[in-house]
Amino acid sequence: MKVGVFLGGMSPIAGGGFTISDDILEALVRVESKHRVVIFGSLTADQIIKLNARQIQVVSRRRYLPKIVISRLMTTVSSFAMNLPILRNGLKVTHWVQRTLCDLGIELMWFVTPYFFEVDVPFIFTIWDMQHRLQPWFPEVSKNGEWSRREKFYSTAIRRASAVIAGTEAGKAEIANFYGIPLDRIKIIPHPSPAFALNASRDTSKDVLTKYHIPEGYLFYPAQFWPHKNHVGLLSALGLLREKYDLKFPVVFVGTDWGSLKYVRQTADNLGLSSQTHFLGFVPRDDMIGLYRNAFALTYVTFFGPENLPPLEAFALGCPVIASNVAGSHEQLGDAALLVDPKDEGQIANAVKRLYDDPVLRDTLVARGIARASKWTAEEYVRSVLSIIDDFEPIRRCWKR
Repeated sequence: MKVGVFLGGMSPIAGGGFTISDDILEALVRVESKHRVVIFGSLTADQIIKLNARQIQVVSRRRYLPKIVISRLMTTVSSFAMNLPILRNGLKVTHWVQRTLCDLGIELMWFVTPYFFEVDVPFIFTIWDMQHRLQPWFPEVSKNGEWSRREKFYSTAIRRASAVIAGTEAGKAEIANFYGIPLDRIKIIPHPSPAFALNASRDTSKDVLTKYHIPEGYLFYPAQFWPHKNHVGLLSALGLLREKYDLKFPVVFVGTDWGSLKYVRQTADNLGLSSQTHFLGFVPRDDMIGLYRNAFALTYVTFFGPENLPPLEAFALGCPVIASNVAGSHEQLGDAALLVDPKDEGQIANAVKRLYDDPVLRDTLVARGIARASKWTAEEYVRSVLSIIDDFEPIRRCWKR
């Protein structure tokens, strides 16, 4: 079959969306397939050269989206900026998309990340979370009409998809519960461990600490500044560590501000923690590697799940993990992380104290994490999706392209 692959979030500022899209793009170059693949997305010249060498066609976003919509997508701050079709000046985006798919003879689309065009061909849709249903009180999934946009978007994409990809049994159950689709249409493929972390050199240089003027022994939290990331809960835990145990752990925050940074800074000031907190903003991958390797622990205390990428990055880079005990976390992290209730700053503080008091436990978690990170790669992820496509091919051949 001729399969279209839509990549969303192809800018490093997109965080996890970029990491997954970039890894899957590289895996598509390496994995053999009987299907003809067409990539939809805005790629670099080097990426296009690699794909062309494998005879994988690339279609620029400007070819299938009108200029006015591209402008809208580039300026919106919504995490679901691509929940198309969008009406603007009475023109429906689907018109441009359908014309492109028809011209190219696309028989099936795979949406690699939770971005979606309404299309007439069969498609595979990827789900990361159902948090607008599970925790609709967070402003990032409810404010300014975001809840309604997400609900319309998911209702269409999930119910029409030929297959829906979830990462865990917990995620599968949520999709089936909220949208009532047959369980056999929901396929479980775990998030792959990011390649940049799996393939990183074993260099443990501390140059990154000098570059960013941060001390040793810090807690690390790479997360964009959304309320659900719970930076405030981690700061409260730092306050408890100082008050109860006289432990003054520095914390390094990395990530783009989506409106919550000012409040987090203010909370640090109010708790008297300004001297312990370091806000680095967006950090390139090479520096991220050094920040993971030199951290005392990753403290990933988000309220959202069921899967998250930074714990897998930490596993691969030998950084012990403290993570939220949310639905799906046991499936993803197993016994390689200390799991805590993100609502309870006491649990977060106690987990940090356990690692501080027990170096053997810390070393054990590092060893378990390294082993667990190697279980899932982008190549295995792509092969699993291609297997879904293989299974669907006898159905798709029943009508003309």
